[in-house]
Amino acid sequence: MGAAVGKCGEPRSGIRETHLTRRDLLAVTALGLVAGAPGAVIAAGPDGKLTWGIHVSLAPTWFDPAETPGIITPFMVLYALHDAMVKPMPGQPLAPSLAESFSASEDGLTYDFVVRKGVKFHNGDPVTAEDVKYSFERYRGTSHDLIKDRVASVETPDPRHVRFQLKAPWPDFLTFYATATGAGWIVPKKYAEKLGDDGFKKAPIGAGPYKFVSFTPGVELVLEAFDQYWRKTPSVKRLVFKVIPEETTRLAALQRGEVDIVYSIRGELAEELRRTPGLTLKPVLSPAPFWVYFADQWDPKSPWHDERVRRAASLAIDREAMNDAITLGYSKATGSIIPYSFEYFWQPPAPVYDPAGAKQLLAEAGHPNGFDAGEFYCDSSYANVGEAVLDNLQAAGIRVRLRPLERAAFIEAYSHKKLKNLILGGSGAFGNAATRLETYVVKGGAYVYGSYPDIDALYQQQAVELNRKKRGEILDKMQQILAERTVYAPIWQLGFINGAGPRVGESGFGLIQDFAYTGPFEDITLKGS
Repeated sequence: MGAAVGKCGEPRSGIRETHLTRRDLLAVTALGLVAGAPGAVIAAGPDGKLTWGIHVSLAPTWFDPAETPGIITPFMVLYALHDAMVKPMPGQPLAPSLAESFSASEDGLTYDFVVRKGVKFHNGDPVTAEDVKYSFERYRGTSHDLIKDRVASVETPDPRHVRFQLKAPWPDFLTFYATATGAGWIVPKKYAEKLGDDGFKKAPIGAGPYKFVSFTPGVELVLEAFDQYWRKTPSVKRLVFKVIPEETTRLAALQRGEVDIVYSIRGELAEELRRTPGLTLKPVLSPAPFWVYFADQWDPKSPWHDERVRRAASLAIDREAMNDAITLGYSKATGSIIPYSFEYFWQPPAPVYDPAGAKQLLAEAGHPNGFDAGEFYCDSSYANVGEAVLDNLQAAGIRVRLRPLERAAFIEAYSHKKLKNLILGGSGAFGNAATRLETYVVKGGAYVYGSYPDIDALYQQQAVELNRKKRGEILDKMQQILAERTVYAPIWQLGFINGAGPRVGESGFGLIQDFAYTGPFEDITLKGS
């Protein structure tokens, strides 16, 4: 997701990585020397139950790795139900999981994975190379065309060996396969074929630490520990994810002991959580920039076609006041849609709050009295962020009407290009600068309503550039153009505030780098266990 073997800037392998730890890992990976994680830890059987208060309605599509939509939310469930060949884990941004080892050829055209011996799906079937191949071919989520167009073939020389042959060296193969998509999360071929796509979502079977028990739409998801999970037997017997969209109700449920962990508590409610004896505030600086997207900027008839209007909207947003009021200062104002922690992040100028400057730009653009900007769409779980942005825009003369949509409906409408005018977007998905640009900026991306030819051309250049320094320069240029044209008005990198009750031992918050939710689930404990 840096250089592998060879001199700095002249890697001998086609693999790149985002962090120093990944450099060490993938340097030996290129030589075929990566070993799997330690074997299963002998432990007492799981006991007890933990209950989550979830801030969004759970969508059955999130139970199927094949349909991951380029956001982090499905991984809230995937880390429990399913497992991947390699995935981000504590201390390892690319940890061998269902793959006990993986390697890359010197020319960067071949990636080999060895399936861990003895790993099983929840129905007892062994995880085989055929399941890995099937899961890749079945994948239809975000970036599916990109990754499949670059893979020439997937071969299974034997039941434990999978080989990906690329059409040309691609520095980001592992980043897309292992982190930015669900293509490397494995489902059982025979079972999935027997049930079909709709049937699989109703009764999913995976190879993760927890198995599916029941799902009541709009109410709860119940999971039970899989005692044959390869890494370790989970400590907690049963997990219950209760859907509680209303923030006040979520906090009250935590205070009454009806739930043990809650996601997304903000503002005065977060202060109340912090003051409540026995409860613990669990803030995470997530890799989730938020932004205002000017979806109509490519329409010459739209006011958003004028770059001055877009810059005016950005100047009108008081990011620091929003941060203090909504996320207790835990968020970080940003001028980028790329997280600070991502490889190839380019540091843009700090965003500026200048309402007078915003009004002046609007006047220069022919809107001295402002204008009616129509509807402003947002995920309903972040309606309070949308309302704060709305107030800022309206103070500058940009009149908008907020349209909150439930998360699954919002993502569906956003990705199918059904929204207009303004969109409050955000993403906490794994990856690097290139994966985020592919999804949100470059022509054909899952959430791209229009694009700029020069940015598209630069993206194609960096995708095949094997020199890390040169590639970084291209990606820097792309991000610089993005900022100069105000394609987006970035707001902040979200400080995601959560809470845990007195029964929780290890909550799982912050264990996996760049992951906003709890995990790994097999590491979560009840106090005293």
